Amino acid sequence: MRLEEFIEGLEHDEEHHKRQLAQEKSYAITEYLTDVERQIDETLQGDSLFGSTAPSIFVGRSGYPRVSAGVLAPVAPDVSATDYVTSGEWYRQGVTIDDVFQARAGLLNSTQPTDIHVADEWDGFTGVRREVAIADRPVDVEVDLETTPTLDMAVDRVATPRGPRAHASDAQLTENPHVPRAVEKTLSDDDWRAEGAMTYLYNRGFDVYDINTILSAGALGQRRNRTLVPTRWSITAVDDTVSQFLRGSLRNAATIDAVEVRRAEYLGNQFWVILAPGNWEFELVEMKSPGSVWSPGREGYWVASDYEGFGGRTQYVEETSGAYYAARLAVLEHLTERDRQAKALVLRDVTDEYWGPVGVWLIRETVRDAVSSESATAQSFHGAIAQLQEQLPIESSELRRNSELVAGVQSDLSAFLERNGR
Repeated sequence: MRLEEFIEGLEHDEEHHKRQLAQEKSYAITEYLTDVERQIDETLQGDSLFGSTAPSIFVGRSGYPRVSAGVLAPVAPDVSATDYVTSGEWYRQGVTIDDVFQARAGLLNSTQPTDIHVADEWDGFTGVRREVAIADRPVDVEVDLETTPTLDMAVDRVATPRGPRAHASDAQLTENPHVPRAVEKTLSDDDWRAEGAMTYLYNRGFDVYDINTILSAGALGQRRNRTLVPTRWSITAVDDTVSQFLRGSLRNAATIDAVEVRRAEYLGNQFWVILAPGNWEFELVEMKSPGSVWSPGREGYWVASDYEGFGGRTQYVEETSGAYYAARLAVLEHLTERDRQAKALVLRDVTDEYWGPVGVWLIRETVRDAVSSESATAQSFHGAIAQLQEQLPIESSELRRNSELVAGVQSDLSAFLERNGR
């Protein structure tokens, strides 16, 4: 399919968007917090949360290296704890922003302050937290609380929103967790570096969601160096480590032979993925609308971008944070399946429909969906950008100022025209 046909086939139903926005901005989460408070009162037995099933953990970063680390468990009775776990399944189910906030508001984070250096510690609250993280299914726990849960919602750019929190004095497992053999193998090897263990698990079919939880619990790496890793950092670390592994496997791969354009949209985020022949390069350009969650007080679009060449990056990105690593992983997974390399540009248009941050799983899964869809073709990278311009919320001049790849293509074209007297 030619790119112009692909663009013509897109329908922009403004009334649908307005209805969707009204529904998304219902802020039902405010009313839901009242239900959560009632459920906490009903579920707590004295100072204990008994009979709850913990699907995951959370490790904070404030005060590092002494952090707040906790077990996440639903406060509502008779619910499926698996539904509360951040994963690609949320994308396949088409959850809304409200759905995400309600799910996370219903998870009690029972925490203790702890030093990150856990090495081979498997006793007490630390042990319970690590057992929950390495299990391949939610685990039944009993948690003793020191304080009454507070209902503040916490959000950031990378991790999924977090709900009520309370300080815990102790916790016990009330069943034996099931630990996959591959995880047992990484735990039993005292000298296996964390990077190698991560790629091993990934190659054994573990998705990055599982791996970042295991890493966060301090259950990967050389035994003497095992530490808790703040959840936000672990998400990016796993995306980055797996991406570097995939990029290395493509170093000598052939390039794709045509310019390909793909698109996907979810929760007020529209993504365009342009792949062009050439050695590996990658760039994410984010265009954030006035009124969107990350640009609430601006009059115009906020544009951020980060880039890497064939050799990859040696420093953490400055502008696009965890979104960069999530999008790059999705693109590299696609290219690895094809055993091809390419220049890759991901354009993210964040509209004002995106009123609440849900975490970088949205970026990872939407780009995964985009690259798995049918592609349109263009005669050249420059031609693709020119044809897409009307679909983008910023002018071509601003895109060139903020994009290494687009500016590079423009420079190459200008030099060609000058050499040929045009």
